[in-house]
Amino acid sequence: MQQVFLREGETFIRLGQALKKSGIMGSGADAKLVITEGAVTVNGEVELRRGRKLVTGDVVTYEGETFQIAT
Repeated sequence: MQQVFLREGETFIRLGQALKKSGIMGSGADAKLVITEGAVTVNGEVELRRGRKLVTGDVVTYEGETFQIAT
């Protein structure tokens, strides 16, 4: 499973940013589209909020690609 690391001093990252940082999405517009379509899950549940705060341990999945937030 891929990991997306929080920057030093950060306690969270927003879902849209995490999708871009993981390399799964190329832009914020792409991330917004797939999130609002209900194609992204966080910890196994569909998430429709691009601004959802993700913390260490959260697991995000989109079309079979999964990553975990890490410090």
